[in-house]
Amino acid sequence: MTADTKSVWGLSAAHLVTDLYSPVLPAILPLLIAEQGYSFFLAGLIVTVYNLTSSFVQPLVGWLFDTKGFAVHISTSVLISAIFISVIGLLDNYSLVLASVAVAALGHAFFHPSALGTVSRLTQDASRGRITSYFVIGGNLGYAIGPICAGVAVGLMGLPGLVILVIPGIAMAAVLRRILPAPERLKVPAAPVRKERPAYRAIALLVVASGLRAWAIFGSVAYLPTMLTLRGIDLVTANVLVSAMLIAGVVGQLVGGVLSDRYGRKEFTIVGLVTAIPPFIIFLATGGILSLVALMVFGFILWSTFAVTVAMAHEMAPGNVGLVSGLMLGLAVGVGGMGVAATGWVADLTASLPLGLMTIPLAIALAIPLFLAVPYPWKSLVRSRVSRG
Repeated sequence: MTADTKSVWGLSAAHLVTDLYSPVLPAILPLLIAEQGYSFFLAGLIVTVYNLTSSFVQPLVGWLFDTKGFAVHISTSVLISAIFISVIGLLDNYSLVLASVAVAALGHAFFHPSALGTVSRLTQDASRGRITSYFVIGGNLGYAIGPICAGVAVGLMGLPGLVILVIPGIAMAAVLRRILPAPERLKVPAAPVRKERPAYRAIALLVVASGLRAWAIFGSVAYLPTMLTLRGIDLVTANVLVSAMLIAGVVGQLVGGVLSDRYGRKEFTIVGLVTAIPPFIIFLATGGILSLVALMVFGFILWSTFAVTVAMAHEMAPGNVGLVSGLMLGLAVGVGGMGVAATGWVADLTASLPLGLMTIPLAIALAIPLFLAVPYPWKSLVRSRVSRG
């Protein structure tokens, strides 16, 4: 393992801890409603403030990273997220809760553009898919175990027990402070910067298509526990199954990164999205073991395309890796998260959660032509031209 790869795995570990705090808020909403007396709207607004703040600040942070060299030390961003999420259980004032959530979201926003920009600068194009997947899977694992950690903490001590979750954040921040230099002294290879302006239309297509895929990702995560409980599975088991699907997605990220390096990023993305649709429909249409196996396959395939498209964005705008990182992990994810409300609206309108969940394969199907339209080269076509030449 090279020193650069070790650095990426270190950033991946930091990514795990940072994203561990993202799903904590949805996990504790039932307790906030029951113990603090919040309405569904006020409870939902807490999650909305977090998501929107993080999503829309990330591109700005990325732009400042690219143009001004601005970057908050990664240890500081991790610590901000950890502290301001963990204290929510100690607050009984709704305005303070919203303020704490917004500050925590800033920590989340500060982390991704600078960390992923550093990963990009440590990476060569021939291995970009694989190396980017190393970083991204850290966040996937954090997102998968975050609800479990929150459940254990509040299960032991109620909402005040949430403060226990500050421990991994403090520990990771201390490690990062020791092993990482200040941002302005990071010794990483400079990315080859093209003189032409970045392809804004191409990046816009990629971000919109990624937003539709994020709708499928977060819509499934949001409503699958409820869907599984409607089938007679207890809530704890349902959440474990969703976490298992996310872990299958982690494995998919690694496989997708390697295969995209070999066969082409655009090719892999299109094939992945097309083949993700049938297993989800099988999950909805069947029951028992077959349904659960189909769910795991769905998670594996859909998540496998995520790091691949981030690598595409970096290759399309090598001089703006901070900005495109903020767009791909911030704006696209945030816009996609808004699609979750559309899934719920359809479920309410039809009085059927399975019909509402049919928006998931629909969102994937809508993303496919947009990814096809992204002006990114087909590796297979390049190879055929070379062989003919």
